Amino acid sequence: MPLELITRVAGTGVHVPGDDIDTDRIIPARYLRVVSFDGIDAHVFEDDRAELKGAHPFDDARFAGASILVVNRNFGCGSSREHAPWALHDFGFRAIIGESFADIFFNNCFKNGLLPIVLPESAMDLLFNETFSFPGYELTIDLDRQVVVRPQGEEIPFEVQAFRRYCLMNGFDDIGLTLRHADKIRAY
Repeated sequence: MPLELITRVAGTGVHVPGDDIDTDRIIPARYLRVVSFDGIDAHVFEDDRAELKGAHPFDDARFAGASILVVNRNFGCGSSREHAPWALHDFGFRAIIGESFADIFFNNCFKNGLLPIVLPESAMDLLFNETFSFPGYELTIDLDRQVVVRPQGEEIPFEVQAFRRYCLMNGFDDIGLTLRHADKIRAY
């Protein structure tokens, strides 16, 4: 199945505070044995949410239906499980904005239809505070122009490697890229 095209993401932002949030916190290891990924989104941050007894940002009604995740440094560290971006995507996220990401998680996001955006600390502090402070804080991400647009209209530029940008904007995962040449493959 091809990936969704990502050219623009507009929606509510939700913050998840803390540096070094690992993939086991994003999706606990006990869910790695599933044969199908159907319903995996129900377990995103499950242990953190249980520990915080309703005080986790994902349990705050202000952030219901959020499509943009705002995170701190080294998000997605730990094991290289691809389940983490799958679960976040299935939960409804289409973009993750952070100060830095673990390399494998970062790459897995692109392969699974999530746009990870790296911004400097000053921009992240601003987005983190505003996302938390203002209910329903809306952001718009324009991948073609490579800007995050705040509600007041201010644009924060970001960079995405051209090939990755091309793939997201055209809905190509690794298989989709290969299938563009299906006729040549069959002929071979």
